[in-house]
Amino acid sequence: MSKILPLNLSGISVHAGGDHLLQDINIDFDKGPLTLIIGPNGAGKSLLLRLCHGLIKPDKGVLTWQGSDAAHAPRHQALVFQKPVLLRRSVCENIAYPLRISGMFTAGEIADRVADALDHSGLAAIGDRPAKVLSGGEQQKLALARARAMRPEVLFLDEPTANLDPRSLGQVEALIRETHESGTKIIMTSHDMSQVKRLADEIVFLYDGHIIEAGPAEKILNKPTSREASAFVKGDLLP
Repeated sequence: MSKILPLNLSGISVHAGGDHLLQDINIDFDKGPLTLIIGPNGAGKSLLLRLCHGLIKPDKGVLTWQGSDAAHAPRHQALVFQKPVLLRRSVCENIAYPLRISGMFTAGEIADRVADALDHSGLAAIGDRPAKVLSGGEQQKLALARARAMRPEVLFLDEPTANLDPRSLGQVEALIRETHESGTKIIMTSHDMSQVKRLADEIVFLYDGHIIEAGPAEKILNKPTSREASAFVKGDLLP
């Protein structure tokens, strides 16, 4: 049974310096589909993830988890940034430390979760290595492994494969897909339309702070109804 989903955004707006960064956002996120948020640079994709995660508050509108406020949601959801924020500790300790400070797990449970996360991310052989010396792809896999160890119901990913080489990109995408198939709801931003076609079950298209279209990936990729989404999907210049 879901602990926090669905996530509902109703009439959400975010302003800064007189600019409307997000405007009148109305959408529900529920279990099931792997969701990709797409749109041009500056559309508000990363901002929307940070708002859902609770890092910022809306200037207008209401965000609720399972019909109530977000007070109980943090322990059940996580966010992985485009550039991973890692501790100056080993790979293992980067995974174990958040589990330890949560106060929710015994030493044995922490050890089991760390081992599981390392195994599924392919990092078991370098568990003792300092996180800061890892390659970009390894760092992103570590960030995903750390989030996986908390076993969140919802995992927000902000362009997690940006600037990765093709091999690392494929490995990280495989880890994302496996995490999704294990039952975690993935809500992810991407600027890579090839990646969107590989991963997305549903798509949210943002343009100038507004949700222009949202729905099944096949429909938006093949028969977008707005000129903005049509141009973006084709790679044409936006109006």
